[in-house]
Amino acid sequence: MELSRRELLTRTGQAAALATTASALTAGTAGASGDTVTLTQGTNISVSRSPDGKWLAIDLVTAIWVLPATGGRARKLTDELQDATLPSFGPGGRIAFQSYRDGNYHLYVIGQDGRGLRQLTSGRYDHREPAFSPDGTKIAFVSDRAGSYGVHVLDLATNEITQLTGTPDDAAAPQWSRDGKRLIYITGTTSVDVVSMDGRRERLVTAPSGAQLFGAAFGPGEQPSYTLVRPGQTDLMLGTTAVVTGEDVFGFAALWDGDSVLYTADGKIRRRTGQSTKDVPFEATVPVKKVERHRTRNLAAGPVKGIASPVVSSDGTIAFRALNALYLLKNGKATRITDGRYFDSDPDFSPDGTKLVYASDRTGVAQLWLRDLKTGEEKLYSPSPGAQTTPRFSPDGGKVAYVDHDGQVWVADPAGRRQITPALFQPGRPTWPKDGNTVALAAVKPFSRRFREGTSQILSVDLVSGELRYTEPLPFRSIATRGDDGPVWSPDGRHLAFVVESVAWVVPVDAKGDFTGEPRQVTREVTDSLAWHGNDLVYLNNGRLRRSTLDGKVSTIRVGLDWRRPKTPQATVVRVGAYWDGEAHDLRRNVDIVVENGVVQEIRPQRGRAGTDLSDSTAIPGLIDAHNHWHLRGRQWGARQGNVWLAYGITTVRSPGDPVYQMVETREALAAGTLTGPRFYATGEAIDGSRVYYNFMRPTLSRAQLDLELRRAHELDYDMIKTYVRLPVELQRAAVQKTKLPLSSHYLYPAANIGMDGMEHVGATNRLGYSHTVTRQGKAYQDVVALFTASGLSMTPTLFHSRALFAEDKSLATDERTRVLFPPWEYERYLAEANSGGANSSAAILKNWVEFALAVHRGGGLVICGTDAPLDAPATATHLNLRAMVKYGFTPREALITATRNPARWLGLPLGAIRPGAPADIAFVGGNPLRDIKAAANVRQVMLGGRLHTVTDLLAPYREAGELTAYTAALEPLPSAEKRHWWHEPEWACHVCEDH
Repeated sequence: MELSRRELLTRTGQAAALATTASALTAGTAGASGDTVTLTQGTNISVSRSPDGKWLAIDLVTAIWVLPATGGRARKLTDELQDATLPSFGPGGRIAFQSYRDGNYHLYVIGQDGRGLRQLTSGRYDHREPAFSPDGTKIAFVSDRAGSYGVHVLDLATNEITQLTGTPDDAAAPQWSRDGKRLIYITGTTSVDVVSMDGRRERLVTAPSGAQLFGAAFGPGEQPSYTLVRPGQTDLMLGTTAVVTGEDVFGFAALWDGDSVLYTADGKIRRRTGQSTKDVPFEATVPVKKVERHRTRNLAAGPVKGIASPVVSSDGTIAFRALNALYLLKNGKATRITDGRYFDSDPDFSPDGTKLVYASDRTGVAQLWLRDLKTGEEKLYSPSPGAQTTPRFSPDGGKVAYVDHDGQVWVADPAGRRQITPALFQPGRPTWPKDGNTVALAAVKPFSRRFREGTSQILSVDLVSGELRYTEPLPFRSIATRGDDGPVWSPDGRHLAFVVESVAWVVPVDAKGDFTGEPRQVTREVTDSLAWHGNDLVYLNNGRLRRSTLDGKVSTIRVGLDWRRPKTPQATVVRVGAYWDGEAHDLRRNVDIVVENGVVQEIRPQRGRAGTDLSDSTAIPGLIDAHNHWHLRGRQWGARQGNVWLAYGITTVRSPGDPVYQMVETREALAAGTLTGPRFYATGEAIDGSRVYYNFMRPTLSRAQLDLELRRAHELDYDMIKTYVRLPVELQRAAVQKTKLPLSSHYLYPAANIGMDGMEHVGATNRLGYSHTVTRQGKAYQDVVALFTASGLSMTPTLFHSRALFAEDKSLATDERTRVLFPPWEYERYLAEANSGGANSSAAILKNWVEFALAVHRGGGLVICGTDAPLDAPATATHLNLRAMVKYGFTPREALITATRNPARWLGLPLGAIRPGAPADIAFVGGNPLRDIKAAANVRQVMLGGRLHTVTDLLAPYREAGELTAYTAALEPLPSAEKRHWWHEPEWACHVCEDH
């Protein structure tokens, strides 16, 4: 690629730290040849030494390797499906390790010759972080089998397991004392503790404020050794003394031999004696598969498949959301009943079928509206200062249960509102029994504090006693999604229906929801969005509305709605002072852009008259945000979200995970022109494993269920598939083999060898609790960069810590577009963080993240800009990400390419450019973004498919929305609203996607 003089000067003139880091990261990438890559460094690798001191075992790219203690070529012991990490050498050449092969972490042993593989633990609980006792008769480990992560000991002769610590602690990584009588471990990243074999405990170290502790071990004189982690600094400690500082020390147990210590840091195995440090070199060769780019298919017309949240009245009328409006389906005819100007969603019929309650943001914030189905008259039901979503009528029609923007559940009538739960993390839609004394919904219940994943269970609220109770739908199983997949009470109050493993189940219950029998499977096809009609179930199956009796007789309900793209705007000529085509190194001045049929036809010198004169503006390709989740807070954001993306010049977004029917409905509405917003390419729920966290992850436990999910993806025209954190490698590989859709995940390897197309984030949520792609300081090493560049796997940085730039400039937070188009509570939080200077973000970690992305980019890898909005702020985060890239090494042109050409290449579409034949997706900005990246956010107008939008027009609906001044009284909360469980928190409480 030819470089401009400015880019050459910028690259060669970077600070010494960047030059050093970039060269270190790219060193060894030339070792990639053919279908293999030679790795000479490892990111977040751990090391164990054989008792005779002759051999080392390491975990590198999720496999166990052995090499001579003096260094050399490593030999691989485990295969990709084993997903093996954290080796521990024992006597006789045995190595214990943890493996995720079957969808839970379990302990295994193998000989250093690769023979004698044996599984030691099994079951639905996790067993992690093994450590051989000095005499080789026992293995210490941690497990959540007792309600939190406790220290356990396995006797290898008897297979008996003894628990030494338990609830409420969350222990990690025990290591033995030299005499085998005590174990040292970390509790909750804040302390170093010791437990003896009789259960006596002692606290040795407490972390300083703002610091975390990892990798405890016994050092010389039985002093505690551990890694102390602060933003920008990691130290290997012995007692209170920093033995190693100034290195990126990985958080694993160091191995001491007198005053000599073996540890891992800076991508290397190191041995330190006194003040002298020596690296132990290694080489490991792994196979890779070059990515073959897919082409995303643009949908032009067809039957409506985006039927969101259907419900059925007593007379059989069905209400649902489609094409950005609410519809009633009766006698085979669908009738639109709202105008689609705002976001109207989640209808529910009154018990007598004469009224409809639903949520609408026509007042600026989602509120409950009551519609008389005979007269068409509408009125607010029980207004509140916050959002009101997913309403359900009580059986007598006198009350409505709903969920607010913090995940709190309320019961309301026109006289008052009463909170009945604490803030819950993305709860499902409420449901009522016949007597109206209970409200039930889906809610997540984690297995432990240490790892956030759990199962989506039935949470019942007794409205009389105020008691909260969790019930598993099936042992160790989750309700499919915490949205419209249940629980749903039958009209007679005698059954609950829910979806588990992608099919519907029905269970007999009493008035409080306690099971009185065993759940029974009702459907055998992909089942979503359950609703009752008498004793039958109505549901969605891959875009079809279906009805099933409880004995499995299924029929299709015809909806009869179609959609098509609107006619393109008339031909026009836009005159601009300058433009960037998406490739050039400098702007071209004073041109006319000729647009016909929504496509750029010609770019020519100015002549004659122009239809739109923007001579004071620079035209740049519309930006692409390649990682966001439109419906993670879609009901709370409402129709604002499309407007805010466009107002900041973002004309295409890609979602790697959303509630599927909300996603399909929005995608069709945007394509049909009934909703304002960018082009939307997306997938449904990410395919997850045995445990879940977000409400839109699909727990998938078998190959048969995976086949159902892939059929669902095909029939609903997914643009991609995302496999999530707890899906085993075997099912991840099967997904690649079964579909031609592009796939991404949170993992680099073996994704780079099984045909995956991309990795999301620099290194976010990971079942290990840490990443093999980026360290806790945000650094990546030769292994990671070599695998990205050799395979062509895309990386989407999602620079959460870019909010650290608020310390220099908070103009994006104070911008009128942000103030008007963000929901009030979102804006208040965003402004508070800006005013704090991004106090919750780390500039040091941000710098390392960007340098990692820069090394991949300049090594020839594919970096695509994405933000994880709304976990970060929609639209403004895109610009903060670009600014962070430029601050820490990218040129403005390079940064813009990650948000234009590169994601367009990933999608296989002619987007991200201004050239003849390309869609006319253009942002018209003030200034020169090739010199000042901030100019990219200075949007004056934006064109999407040839249609111009002014910022004023995009702001208008939420300037015009009538602001409420009077609210229904908030009554005394029920006792059940008190926070009693640590996992009860609103979804926005932290940037959770970057956790562990």
